Amino acid sequence: MKTRLIQSYLAPAATAYLVCCSLITFSLADDSQYKLGPDSMVKPGVPQGKVTDFTWKSEIFEGTIRHYSVYVPAQYDPAKPAAVMVFQDGHAYLNPNGDFRATTVMDNLIHAGDMPVTIGIFIDPGHKSEKLPEQRGWKPTPANRSFEYDTLSDQYARFLLDEILPEVSKQHNLTDDPEMRAICGISSGGICAWNVAWYRPDAFRKVLSHVGSFVNIRGGNNCEALIRKADKKPIRVFLQDGSGDLDNRHGNWPLANQEMAASLKFVGYDYKFVYGEGGHNGKHGGAILPESMRWLWRK
Repeated sequence: MKTRLIQSYLAPAATAYLVCCSLITFSLADDSQYKLGPDSMVKPGVPQGKVTDFTWKSEIFEGTIRHYSVYVPAQYDPAKPAAVMVFQDGHAYLNPNGDFRATTVMDNLIHAGDMPVTIGIFIDPGHKSEKLPEQRGWKPTPANRSFEYDTLSDQYARFLLDEILPEVSKQHNLTDDPEMRAICGISSGGICAWNVAWYRPDAFRKVLSHVGSFVNIRGGNNCEALIRKADKKPIRVFLQDGSGDLDNRHGNWPLANQEMAASLKFVGYDYKFVYGEGGHNGKHGGAILPESMRWLWRK
């Protein structure tokens, strides 16, 4: 069965008890159909941006330390404010051999004029330790990840607006136009991306969520109800999920994402929901990342 656009109807749920604090492949899901296309590959003649790595000790998330990286496209002109896109679980989106290969996608789309000149900020969750692990990744899982990502509050938005963006702005000319700021994440990073725009639409208005955890880890199951009860906010949202996503004590991810899409439709949001057959991983989301970015950044 091919990937298809789903607006409001429900599909069969997955049936496995798995923990969602890290990315786990659901063994019964059919991910083999999702392949990376040419826009996810390095192309001859396309200028490549530069990635620089940093570490950060947060005051808003007191006692945490983390990695983050800044991608600057080759077309960046310091005299002109650049668009901004923030990625949660930044290591997963940066990996040049991973599911997403986000900087390669950005190189290709910026070169083609399919998205603006955009500085990417790839942020890992916080570790509660004096030193960071030698390598970025899921092991060990950053201790503060769930608190930062799954909590329904403006705290992570404040972390970005009061700490990370001002720090990156010391070296690069970033726009303060919310229409030119996007935020992206996978799993708990997906609901985190939504929360940032929901609580601070004056600062971020574009959201990309891959297999988002809109379930009851820390109250995320309330998101779809909050959308219906509130006036529409100026947010553009791209959701991706699959019928093989998680089903555990926190909730059912496929149903939760379908409920989010139904609520967005009910209120009249500018949204797209692409629903396939994949599991709780980046296979499907990575395969459609170029399409997702084009839709998100369209004029």
